[in-house]
This record gives sequence, C-alpha cells and structure tokens, in this order.
Amino acid sequence: MKNQTHQTLAKILESLAREAAKLAGRWLPRGAAELERQARQRAKDVQAYRQRRQEAAALAPRKARLLWLLPLPLIPATIIALASGQFTACMVNAGAYGLFLAGALLSGQGFQQEVEQRQQQFQTTGSWPFKTLGGLTVALATALTAWAGAGHSMAIALSFGGGAFAAFALLYGLEPRQRRIGHDNSQRVTEALQQAEQKILSIEQARGRINQPELNQRLGRIIVLGRDILGEIARDPRDLRRARKFLNTYLDGAQRVATGYAGAHANLRSQTLEANFRRVLITIEEVFGQQHQRLLDNDLHDLDVNMEVLEAQLKHEGLN
Repeated sequence: MKNQTHQTLAKILESLAREAAKLAGRWLPRGAAELERQARQRAKDVQAYRQRRQEAAALAPRKARLLWLLPLPLIPATIIALASGQFTACMVNAGAYGLFLAGALLSGQGFQQEVEQRQQQFQTTGSWPFKTLGGLTVALATALTAWAGAGHSMAIALSFGGGAFAAFALLYGLEPRQRRIGHDNSQRVTEALQQAEQKILSIEQARGRINQPELNQRLGRIIVLGRDILGEIARDPRDLRRARKFLNTYLDGAQRVATGYAGAHANLRSQTLEANFRRVLITIEEVFGQQHQRLLDNDLHDLDVNMEVLEAQLKHEGLN
C-alpha cells in the first residue's frame, strides 16, 4: 500500500515537474525578451534625457561663472581692512563686492534673456538690456575698487573701469539688434509669425514632458520643419498668404494634440493612446514637409490640404 502511495506521489511530482518545465520553456524566453526590451527602452530614455540636458547646458554660457569668481579677493581685503580699523576701506571693498555681485546677477538675467531670444526669433517687443547693465555695473565696481580700494587716481580708475567693460563686451557680447522680418516688416506679418512661434514653443515644451524616444524624435522633426517654414515666411512675407491655412489649422492642431498628449502621458501610460498619437504625428510631419517644400519651390498656389481630414483623424484617435 505504501509503495503504491509513493508511486502515485512520484508520478504526480513527475507530472508537475514536466508541466513546470514546459511552462518555463514557454514563458522564460518571453520574460527574458521583455526584460531585454525594457532595459533597452530605459537605456534610450536615459540617452534622450542626457541629450536634452546637454542641449540645455549648451545654451548657458559657462564663462559667466567668472563673474562670480572675479570679486572673491575683495572678501579677505574687507576682513583685513576691518581688522586693522580702516573703516572707509572696509566699506568701499564691501560696496565694490556688492556691485560685482549685482553685475553678475544682471548679466545672468541677460544670458537667460539671450537664450529666450534664440528660441523666439520673431519677437520684436523691447526688453531691458540686462547684459549691458551688468557690464556697466562690473565696470563701475572695478573703477571703485581701483580708486578707493587700491588708491589709484581717478583717471587710472576710470581706465580700469573702461578696460573691464571692454573685456566684458569682448567675452560675453552685448544685446543683439532686433531682427527685421523680411522686406515688409508689417504688423500683420509680425503678429502672425509671433503667434505661430508661440505654438511651436508650446510643442517644444510638451515634447520635454514626453518620455518616449520615438515620439520625441518625431516631435523634434516637426519643430524643425515648423521653424523652417517660419523662416521662409520671414524671408518672403508674401508666403504668409500661401501658408495661412497651415499656420491657422495644422500648426494649431499640432499644438493641441502635443500638449493634450503630454498631459495624458504624465498621468497614465496607454499603448492605444500612444499608437493613435504616433499616427497623428506621422500625418502632421508629412503635411509640414509638404508645406515647407511648397514654400521652397515658391509655388503660387495655396497648399491644398484637406483640413477636415486632420480634424476627423484627431477625433477618431481620441486626441482632439
């Protein structure tokens, strides 16, 4: 009886072992492939993140750090003057140090403004010349240090200040001139380009919130094409009439679909939504390319695109 029980248990265990081996042979390769796919996806995400960081770092001039290092010798000079009872020299050194810091802050604001101007090529509204103000403040601090801190004459101190401003201008540059838009800098063309550029910037911001390399690349190509189209309109404002439907419909649709998907992507991951978004991006990229080519060819006819097709596709894909 015991032998039969042992044999029965052995058969059951053997059957379970065979089933387990079958299941392992069936699912382990899939699991390994899925783990490998996820690892590759993570590696691509990390690479895309590093690339975005490098692009952002490239916009900020690292040479600006010199402005924070320049006044450091004034700290021990202020302490020494205070310890030796030279109240006037202590106050002068402290004031000059504060001016240097103010110049660095103003220059930093100017550098940030310069980055924004690189991204917004068609904005013509006036802005404060922070970089020039920062250079003048650094020059004033240098002259004050040379005159009251080091004991030089007023003429020599002013020479030091002028040299500091010249060095600042050579190293960092000053505010660039405002760009004229084409031959006819009319208010109508300017406003159209500014509105279109804001839409492209919205797409660019939405792209930064989408952590999917393929979709990021497609959005990047759409952004480049959009900027190229605006550049063509800026060179020849007559192209505005031919591209008006594109600016008012397709660019607006691209902005809405990108910002909408970015918001949904941040809250949940849906394969269906991602596939729909990919199909819409393919359509938008094709139309952007066609419009750009038409402007390059200087076609006198408007681009005949079916706007209802995009609207219907956005509604059908759930991205409107």
